[in-house]
Amino acid sequence: MAKGMTKSEVLTALAEKLGKSRKEAGEMIEAFVALAYDETKKSGEFTIPGLGKLQKKHREARMGRNPATGEQIKIPAKTVVKFRVAKGAKDSILA
Repeated sequence: MAKGMTKSEVLTALAEKLGKSRKEAGEMIEAFVALAYDETKKSGEFTIPGLGKLQKKHREARMGRNPATGEQIKIPAKTVVKFRVAKGAKDSILA
């Protein structure tokens, strides 16, 4: 499988597209990520238009099975973060 872009490659590409320096591009990405984290923590979701949505979800406690022994175990309740891909992004990538 092909390897994705490194952070350095992303910064370089973004800086070239926006006509900014790599440092400015890095600051924009850091600010965007911090905004996404804060908003998801506060309201439970953060939408990135055209790309998808970060969502905070609560999972109830449930019974599971230890795959090694087959023994039943209780899995405690927890909160998880999910990313739902937008339909437009999915259609564009898979076309």
